[in-house]
Amino acid sequence: MDIIRAFAIDIDGTLTENGGGMVHLNALASLRYLENIGCKVIFVTGRSSIEAYILSVFSGTTNIAVGENGGAVTVGPQQHLTFASKEKCMEGYQILKKNIDGVKLKNAFNRITEVVLCRTFDIEQGQRILDDNKLDLCLTDSKYAFHINEKGIDKSVGLKKALSILDIDPANVVAIGDSETDIPMFNMCGYSIALNHAGKNVKASAKYVVNGRQGEGAVEAIEFIVFTFLSGSVNRIDV
Repeated sequence: MDIIRAFAIDIDGTLTENGGGMVHLNALASLRYLENIGCKVIFVTGRSSIEAYILSVFSGTTNIAVGENGGAVTVGPQQHLTFASKEKCMEGYQILKKNIDGVKLKNAFNRITEVVLCRTFDIEQGQRILDDNKLDLCLTDSKYAFHINEKGIDKSVGLKKALSILDIDPANVVAIGDSETDIPMFNMCGYSIALNHAGKNVKASAKYVVNGRQGEGAVEAIEFIVFTFLSGSVNRIDV
């Protein structure tokens, strides 16, 4: 890459280290370092954009966040841009609940464009049921939860909007993640890195794969980019 202007960072499984949302502190320090050297850091997550926005405030990173797997972008405490209909997703949830045992809502922050389910059923069976009912919806697995989104909504949709607000070309962005939901932003950005615990298809979609896993893998990914592409201006990430 000639110029790196921003990093698009997944949260669960990438910045977190215990499966319950605990942020890896060294990874957080690395993100602050990126901001200090002039790069924007954008959280792109399956969680609510509000959660991600709050994380950006407390972590000292760029105050814009992509949530709900691209369905929502938060640019201020009460400012949300949405690209899908939660009502349509709720219709899909009711049909899944009627046809599959164990389908239930996940106890999560309120969503404005999607429905979040516990990972308690066969996702492929669920998708077949949605398709059989001619619903323009898709089920995705973030490893944190199953998500019902409108078809055509993925992380690249929200990230594209966030980057346009910041006037940044996707070619100048590094994407870092660990799940299938990160593949669309991998394909969109100029460079992409998957963590070692990611699935084979996720790794195959990334330009580089680090050895590290949750949290530590994010630090390794950032250090790789700094030493490979930004070494002329920095010596070391101090975490």
